[in-house]
Amino acid sequence: MERIRSQLFYKKALEVIPGGVNSPVRACKAVKADPVFFERGEGAY
Repeated sequence: MERIRSQLFYKKALEVIPGGVNSPVRACKAVKADPVFFERGEGAY
């Protein structure tokens, strides 16, 4: 799965949010991956 847009959003978030995201950034770094950004979701899960 290509996550080019998520990578761009993460790069931009790094400029304004420490770590680019809230707490999940630690889990992403542990697996050497950038966080995934979603435009929208539906339902609780």
